[in-house]
Amino acid sequence: MKRYEQLVELLAGDIRNGHFGPGTRLPSIRSLTAQHGINASTAFKAYYRLEEKGLVRARPRSGYYVTASAMQPLAAAGAGQPIKATRTAARVAPRLDVSELVFEVLAAVQDPDIVPLGSAFVAPALFPLQSLGKSLARAARQIHLRGATAHLSQGDPVLRQQIALRYLGMGMPQAADELIVTNGALEGLNLCLAAVARPGDLIAIESPGFYAGLQALERLKMKALEIPVHPRDGLDLVALADALKRHPVKACWFMTSFQNPTGASLPEEKKKALVGLLARHEIPLVEDDVYGELHFGNRAPLPAKAFDRKGLVMHCSSFSKTLAPGYRVGWVSPGRFGEQIERLKLMTTLSASLPAQLAVADYLQHGGYDKHLRRLRHAMETQLACMLAAIARHFPAGVRVSHPAGSYFVWLEFDEGFDALALHQAALERGISVAPGPVFSARRNFRHCLRLNYGHPWDARFEAAMRTLGQLVGEQGPYAS
Repeated sequence: MKRYEQLVELLAGDIRNGHFGPGTRLPSIRSLTAQHGINASTAFKAYYRLEEKGLVRARPRSGYYVTASAMQPLAAAGAGQPIKATRTAARVAPRLDVSELVFEVLAAVQDPDIVPLGSAFVAPALFPLQSLGKSLARAARQIHLRGATAHLSQGDPVLRQQIALRYLGMGMPQAADELIVTNGALEGLNLCLAAVARPGDLIAIESPGFYAGLQALERLKMKALEIPVHPRDGLDLVALADALKRHPVKACWFMTSFQNPTGASLPEEKKKALVGLLARHEIPLVEDDVYGELHFGNRAPLPAKAFDRKGLVMHCSSFSKTLAPGYRVGWVSPGRFGEQIERLKLMTTLSASLPAQLAVADYLQHGGYDKHLRRLRHAMETQLACMLAAIARHFPAGVRVSHPAGSYFVWLEFDEGFDALALHQAALERGISVAPGPVFSARRNFRHCLRLNYGHPWDARFEAAMRTLGQLVGEQGPYAS
């Protein structure tokens, strides 16, 4: 065995047995050469090999760090077994009625004394709010210079140019003058849906899927066709293809990268296949891509929009999950539906907040957004590892958990007979919120499932909450001794 291979085995063993925990900085190249009597080339080759295995990740001018994925063997050994793929058929849901349950769950998260494992948001402390405040102050002085009423419905041109540059950085050029700025991604998603469908139309959605999408269909009096999503493999394209043959689907609303609630992503070849399938049927896709920048790999996953050649994909995203949650600045790349979406915006909210738009544009120009994103991704990856380790320590054996490569949610599956709604109530009584599976289904399925949020810095409070959750899980029927 070559020297670098011996070093790889040694370091990999130290990582897997917990000597080097997730997020830990590994010894420098200089330290390795001195400790093991090797040259720098051998040390670099060892780290390159560990990086290929997914155990470490290089950070520019900082060194090599243990990744969250290094925890997967630990999670699979006891609690937190990786979820296996299953095949289910698409189903048309009955009349939608999910809002009351969603509002009940969301209300609990608003209490600052509640541990927010059921939250849909990242901890505010992880955002550059002070720098954004300075950008907002500069923006307020510029409003009269930029024109307070110019470009109202489409959005500030400087902001749209900055967004277009981010598309260009992904290798998918986007004309800035085609973009439409919205009040967060949620408004954009709703506008896109209303632009291509009418009350009574059948919309293909994910199952489990984002509850705000279910609420949008409920409000617009549209019908839901649930397409199964697997936490490891993502949207079931076979089930979708079969459903398109049997049902008059008017549009699709999918999250192809780091899907909420499962964290699953479609690989690029499946995204390309999805776009091709919908193009053959001339069916529009509303693509929700709010978590794409929260990836743990070296580059952001391409959205389905990257493979669109017919203008059928409406790509929606925002800065709410990555930079400025309260500013409500999102956007739509509308494909062939730009005119319809812009007219609907004029008829409803008219414009996103101009000060917020100018503040975000200023920050993108001067605030070091990419540097902030690198810190945020590192925090998320470290916190994911902490949560997976806590599940392995505190939850019963056999609990299955997703291992996302981005965003800040994990999806847990318990044995049949488990009641996540009962767990939700029991956890609230102990000051902990969770997101039970039924809020992510038009038919209130997934009662044996749970979404947890790891978007907050890990501390003793979160560790204690996970210990309590594990105890509550162990008291339920399938796990009670």
